[in-house]
Amino acid sequence: MQSTIQLIDLLGAGALLLWGLRLIKTGVLRAFGASLRQWIAKGTGNRVTAALSGIAATLALQSSTATAVITASFASRELINPKMAQAVMLGANVGTAIAAVVLSLDVHWFASLMILIGVVGFNVSTYTMGKGMGRAVLGLGLMLLALQLVGDATEPLRQSQVVITVLGALGDAPVFALTLAAGLAFIASSSLAVVLFVALLTQAGIVAPALAVILVAGANLGGAVPPVLASLAEGTQARRLTFSNLLVRGIGALTMTVLAAPIASLVANLIPGSPNLAIATHVGFNLALLLVFLPLLTPIAKLSAMALPMPQQPEKGANYLDESVLDTPQMALAGAAREALRVSDLVLQMLQASLDGLRRPTPDAKSNMATLDDDVDALQQAIKLYLTKLDTTGLDSDDARRSSEIMSFAINLEHVGDIIEGGLAEVAAKRAKRQIRFSEAGLLEIIGLYEKTIDNMQLSQSIFLTRDAQLARQLVAAKVEIRRLEAQSSNAHLQRVRDGLSDAIQTSTLHLDTLRDLKRINAHLASVAYPILEKTGQLDESRLRAQPDAKPVPQAKSGET
Repeated sequence: MQSTIQLIDLLGAGALLLWGLRLIKTGVLRAFGASLRQWIAKGTGNRVTAALSGIAATLALQSSTATAVITASFASRELINPKMAQAVMLGANVGTAIAAVVLSLDVHWFASLMILIGVVGFNVSTYTMGKGMGRAVLGLGLMLLALQLVGDATEPLRQSQVVITVLGALGDAPVFALTLAAGLAFIASSSLAVVLFVALLTQAGIVAPALAVILVAGANLGGAVPPVLASLAEGTQARRLTFSNLLVRGIGALTMTVLAAPIASLVANLIPGSPNLAIATHVGFNLALLLVFLPLLTPIAKLSAMALPMPQQPEKGANYLDESVLDTPQMALAGAAREALRVSDLVLQMLQASLDGLRRPTPDAKSNMATLDDDVDALQQAIKLYLTKLDTTGLDSDDARRSSEIMSFAINLEHVGDIIEGGLAEVAAKRAKRQIRFSEAGLLEIIGLYEKTIDNMQLSQSIFLTRDAQLARQLVAAKVEIRRLEAQSSNAHLQRVRDGLSDAIQTSTLHLDTLRDLKRINAHLASVAYPILEKTGQLDESRLRAQPDAKPVPQAKSGET
């Protein structure tokens, strides 16, 4: 029973350590998210400044994984040179080693102070930055407290013959020890947490120096895996970057495993009597990677390009849905809005293509629009799933409203794409296949309605971006104008049919279907204006007018039920 309690204490302390890491990352991202990313992007003029940017960002986030994911997202969008991005990754590795040094210091009173300051700061502040900083300071305090708890939980282990035997066996199986540490770092998504745990075991005398070196190497190797998995949905450049980082750490980890005994002796001679052999090894490992591989960025880039060549076809998918900023709602919503505008551009391209197909029928017009519609569907689904991942506890009323607006805009665009692909494209395909022609007056009416719809599409984009109430009123008024023009063209077309005009008779169904679809499209486009007008009090719940002879509804007298 006692051993079970010790295991629970150890696991609970480890969970608290990881939660503290998460609070630091979340707090810093919410407080300085945009600025932090600008520092990373701007601090990459050369490989030295890029490495320093990686160190600074990781010290702020306490997580090289977070820095790696942010940098990979920049690389995928070509906002940073791939070589400089790799320098940032090397610096991030050093940053997490420096963080381990700071966290390993014996300042137990500092944990209580940081928890107190963090809680007070979070509760007192009314601004996002203040609450973010309070959350980060609280996370630091919880990490320091967790390290004390881990130390208390592992103290009885030095007397356990079973633990000593198991860890002694690990010393005789270096590959297994390396794999075990890598697995723990992967599960925790943090090499820092595993290194700190190994440091505590080393200080307690449970882990031999050579084994500590191997476990530290494994922790560094496992910490490079989560960014690789996170970049799988990104572009080729992002995958190359995280693959290169894994390759660099893998080379270093294997070298350390082979030379574990000499390295342990070297560290012991350089810092005799120091209890922090694991921490010193961690720092030396990442400094060595920086010094060795920083001059070799070009060969690394070439090797990763050979391993992960660019695809033959242009890569599709979302460009601005950055998973690493989900803890920063404002930035996540900005990315989702930019992605929704990409969807709008695709739908506008479909609308223009259907108009071109109406003017100059071609056999492949429908298939081209079907391909674009598939892209619209995929992006709309990606935006919807991305917004559902937002941390709702960090959304204020304005952010929640904006999230709803973005999702509604994307869904309406998807409906517009379906109308074009299933209706307007079908009209163009039938016209091309049957070699039929609209009457001259009818074609001019349809083209005029098309052009106004395209104008309204562009206006809806401006409204979505600026949320301007005056433009919103203009779009709603344009919808009413479209409805009037649709009715006017329908009546004119039916009159041409009554007059026996052959072109009008042949295209009657196509003409009326086209008018109906364009009216439906404008109804979907106008939906972007309603939340804005509703917020400013310019929208009634119903357009129904009161009946002139309607009797007032009698009010119940006092005491009646």
